Amino acid sequence: MKGFVIGTVVTAIAFYVLVKFIPGFVTYTGQLPGLLVIAVLFGVINGLIGPIVKVLALPISFMTMGLVGFVINGALLLATAWAADLVGLKLKIGDFPPSITADTVVGAIVGAVLLSLISTVIRLVIRD
Repeated sequence: MKGFVIGTVVTAIAFYVLVKFIPGFVTYTGQLPGLLVIAVLFGVINGLIGPIVKVLALPISFMTMGLVGFVINGALLLATAWAADLVGLKLKIGDFPPSITADTVVGAIVGAVLLSLISTVIRLVIRD
């Protein structure tokens, strides 16, 4: 339980840093506790849907030498934005929701990579 709480807080901090310092890709207009809800949504989506999609995409991942993993992580970030929109939180990845454009896909991939890097740096400071 302690690991889940720490992971959620780390993800919320990473979302905050991502939103504040890189607003061109990911925007959030709401209160700070909403980022905790978004972090929980992100954790649930990554924990339930992520492994299934990654296993199904394994042959494509071999062919692209793992580069499709970036696209999968971007899609999971878009799924998080969609779920956040359903619960009334204003998380936007590029123009999504409601529309998906090429800029949205690039923003999702860049946002997912940066979110991962920020989380990794924070986890180096905060231990489980």
